[in-house]
Amino acid sequence: MNKRIIIYCLLANLFLSCSIQKEPATELQTQYSAKWQTALQEKLPLLGHRNWIVITDMAYPLQAKEGITTLYANEPYTEVLGTVKKMLDNSSHVYAHTYQDKELSFLEEDICPGIANLKEEMKKVLSPSEIMHIEHDNLIDRLDSISNLFEVVIIKTGLTKPYTSTFLSLIANTGTIADNPYSTDG
Repeated sequence: MNKRIIIYCLLANLFLSCSIQKEPATELQTQYSAKWQTALQEKLPLLGHRNWIVITDMAYPLQAKEGITTLYANEPYTEVLGTVKKMLDNSSHVYAHTYQDKELSFLEEDICPGIANLKEEMKKVLSPSEIMHIEHDNLIDRLDSISNLFEVVIIKTGLTKPYTSTFLSLIANTGTIADNPYSTDG
């Protein structure tokens, strides 16, 4: 009797698992695209001084810390960077200090094919004068420390080039940057 019930349950499970339809890849890609943008748009009014947004490559590790939210974007890295920058530019309550890995400046075409083109694309989104370059390990340590008290949003992309993450440290927008008591990253 027990054997029949087990066989019946196994067959029912097999039948049900085979009948589940998978979503087409294009629908799934659209969902990823809409999901990260919607999630960030909903979270942005809650973010403020000392929160961070990080746009990363695919190899960036998924962090298990409670203060870190990780989203996935299917769009190209520079498109995601541009979208996040626009969201911040249109935000009245925060602006961002921008950091990139210092090691990015050492990457050349011979050791990282395609990096020159990526750097040019990044310049179209972010002015080099607004980027501060800090060693990768120092930026990661900063994120680790900050996420103990403040929310960090990480947006992973499909990019597979090292040291290409962009770190956006949010600063309270008090109207004038020169007089802003929050203008340091503290």
